[in-house]
Amino acid sequence: MAEAEAMQLKEEGNQHFQLQDYKAATKSYSQALKLTKDKALLATLYRNRAACGLKTVWEGEGWGAEGGTGMRESYVQAASDASRAIDINSSDIKALYRRCQALEHLGKLDQAFKDVQRCATLEPQNQSFQETLRRLNTSIQEKLRVQFSTDSRVQTMFEILLDRNSEADKLEKAANNLIVLSREEAGAERIFQNNGMALLMQLLDTKKPELMLAAVRTLSGMCSSHRARATAILHAVRIDRICSLMAVESEEMSLAVCNLLQAIIDALSGEDKQEHRGKEEALVLDSKKDLKQITNHLLDMLVSKKVSGQGRDQALNLLNKNVPRKDLAIHDNSRTIYVVDNGLRKILKVVGQVPDLPSCLPLTDNTRMLASILINKLYDDLRCDPERDHFRKICEEYITGTFDPQDMDKNVIAIQTVSGILQGPFDLGNQLLGLKGVMEMMVALCGSERETDQLVAVEALIHASTKLSRATFIITNGVSLLKEIYKTTKNEKIKIRALVGLCKLGSAGGTDYALRQFAEGSTEKLAKQCRKWLCNASIDTRTRKWAVEGLAYLTLDADVKDDFVQDIPALQAMFELAKASSGRTPDKTILYSVATTLVNCTNSYDVKEVIPELVQLAKFSKQHVPEEHPKDKKDFVDMRVKRLLKAGVTSALVCMVKADNAILTDQTKELLARVFLALCDNPKDRGTIVAQGGGKALIPLALEGTDVGKVKAAHALAKIAAVSNPDIAFPGERVYEVVRPLVSLLNTQRDGLQNYEALLGLTNLSGRSDKLRKKIFKEKALPDIENYMFENHDQLRQAATECMCNMVVNKEVQERFLADGNDRLKLVVLLCGEDDDKLQNAAAGALAMLTASHKKLCFKMTEVTTQWLEILQRLCLHDRLSVQHRGLVIAYNLLAADAELAKKLVESELLEILTVVGKQEPDEKRAAVVQTARECLVKCMDYGFIKPVS
Repeated sequence: MAEAEAMQLKEEGNQHFQLQDYKAATKSYSQALKLTKDKALLATLYRNRAACGLKTVWEGEGWGAEGGTGMRESYVQAASDASRAIDINSSDIKALYRRCQALEHLGKLDQAFKDVQRCATLEPQNQSFQETLRRLNTSIQEKLRVQFSTDSRVQTMFEILLDRNSEADKLEKAANNLIVLSREEAGAERIFQNNGMALLMQLLDTKKPELMLAAVRTLSGMCSSHRARATAILHAVRIDRICSLMAVESEEMSLAVCNLLQAIIDALSGEDKQEHRGKEEALVLDSKKDLKQITNHLLDMLVSKKVSGQGRDQALNLLNKNVPRKDLAIHDNSRTIYVVDNGLRKILKVVGQVPDLPSCLPLTDNTRMLASILINKLYDDLRCDPERDHFRKICEEYITGTFDPQDMDKNVIAIQTVSGILQGPFDLGNQLLGLKGVMEMMVALCGSERETDQLVAVEALIHASTKLSRATFIITNGVSLLKEIYKTTKNEKIKIRALVGLCKLGSAGGTDYALRQFAEGSTEKLAKQCRKWLCNASIDTRTRKWAVEGLAYLTLDADVKDDFVQDIPALQAMFELAKASSGRTPDKTILYSVATTLVNCTNSYDVKEVIPELVQLAKFSKQHVPEEHPKDKKDFVDMRVKRLLKAGVTSALVCMVKADNAILTDQTKELLARVFLALCDNPKDRGTIVAQGGGKALIPLALEGTDVGKVKAAHALAKIAAVSNPDIAFPGERVYEVVRPLVSLLNTQRDGLQNYEALLGLTNLSGRSDKLRKKIFKEKALPDIENYMFENHDQLRQAATECMCNMVVNKEVQERFLADGNDRLKLVVLLCGEDDDKLQNAAAGALAMLTASHKKLCFKMTEVTTQWLEILQRLCLHDRLSVQHRGLVIAYNLLAADAELAKKLVESELLEILTVVGKQEPDEKRAAVVQTARECLVKCMDYGFIKPVS
């Protein structure tokens, strides 16, 4: 019974195969294989299933997987099935040839050659076998030639690099060639196989920076996407030596070694997304030990005095990137737990470093901030309250353990640690502020005579006063101290930080006019001092940065922002600082502060909608109701925008957008997008923004960043695209990048204004070229445009119809109207009958284009609705000449399409309408209308339906 069923399944498989349903055929053969033990039948089934595997790939279906991986799996399966058939019958010529085909696609040319050679021996006259034999022979020879030439190139490069007498140019060229070669799989393998590791180690031993750099970069290329090589390199060079190379003062070397370690980590953890099979997988089944060893060495680097500031930064960067989970949906956070248990105290030590103390580790300007970011990421990566409690206890024990009544340096370090945590996980920092003695120590340090103590205390107070509740406490306890420090200190660094502390406390009420923390006029005085420091070019950039940060807080006050935008030198000083920070001397905090200040000045922050009923309810229940400052009204905001544009804000924003992604965070991008949107609000200002490069700068903001930021940037792009010449606003190929952000605004979740302005922008773009129309079609905008043509809102419906009027020139769009079973043409015809002139104009334009492009659409128009003739007559008699002209063009298209259709039109009142219009005097305005009517009449004469009057 089983054998008979197996035979039946085989026949079914054959039928499926002939019908090219290879998946169904494979299923039948697989079921048959489970039922039979007959060797001849088994061989046939395996052979046939191998054929299905090959056909599946060639037809582009894969074996259920996607892309290259699925294709490879299919070839591996086909080769395996063919091998099983050959095991039963070694002379099975079909199985041999199918295995040959599969092996060739897997790159195993020598094995494929052996199989086809056997086929050619069994059937010498078969031309297909002979052709495959010749092709494989040529491919093998070429592969050998490349392999040997690569070997010789590698050898030559090492000889030049290790020769002490080599010229500098030759050395540089050889080093660069070696790096390039290592980035190709074949080249990396040849270097590895040809004693390359030993030679690279010799280069590292030369102590010559350029040769060591070349060796490190070559090793990075060799590790990339190859777990076995990465493991071998890690063990050969040793992690302690790699870390010692990263610890050097040279920024270039430190960064190169960081990239090498990242390549090793990616390869070992599988982040390179490569499939590992066979020998390579067997070599390194478990890389957890190596990854743990790397993590331990990086944590040790954080607290070592031998490590440079650059090296410490790179160690922090690697921990930031590789320890916390990239996706919180992944359950396993064991790497974070391990680092918290074994390294949190070391990270806290870095956060607590005070540069002016003799015990301070070598640091850069960014080291402490990077450590704060790492603490924040680790804390966010914890899954439950017990894990967070454990984290907090370690921090509490470290801080309380550092306090020492006899040693002021230790107390300063403890407060600096709290200050660093406040820049990371703020909730945790807030809990630590509640520890016994912390706030008291801050206040005590403010009163210290030592400037270092004052500096740390003031910064800690600044970071502690982010929340209104905490700020209220500090206003009560610390404002007088900050004022005292501000008045008495001669150190500019402390003075400006004290001022920023006061700025932050002064803005604790946000934009709420009723919650002013200081007396009337105090915040304006603070802002005036900030502007004074900002304009003082003799002060170092880092200190001036604090002045911008002070303004970022104070400009929440409408009086302050109004004064600031009138101070042109201060504005331009801030813009120059932003340009410098996004160029040669990058600083992400300056960019963020400048962007925040501009958001405040343009009022482009989110404002909660005020519901009058809730306001009345709040007043009745004696709750606080936020009040709007008189200078936050629209006319004041518009005036501030004008002044910012006049001061050159657009060029500053353009420079900031060009900053490197490491400096320009997603949050800063969102702030910049908000500012751009506010600047674009008035159509008269958009030309100025385009002229200064604002259009081009908005494109990256609309494609990358936070969801809110991308929507704001896309909206600003829509405003520009709606009124500007796209060739000027978005020159060259950039214009095609604008389409996707505009299409995203058609989403029904966006508000009506965004939908409307996106449609206007797309209308303008679609009128430029067919290439742009194709791009809009490819981005699947047509269904959304059609939906808005049904919209009840008059302006949205009109904008969508105008966009469609431009889009129907495109052939793919015309195909949608030609397709059966849809009401697209009916909708356009009915829209021609609406009362709105602009809507009629757009719909008539679309209909004129469509009926001119295809005769089939002329016939279809007469079938979609019984009102078509009445609508056409109304168009031909319309008061608006542009609508009337389009109606007459539609009439001409119908007349020209078919004699029967023309006869139907002539028998109606349309002939009388055409006669009346055609007899009119063609003045300048009516020339096109009269001419088209006359052409219609000439067409009727051609058919013989009417005769000319002599």
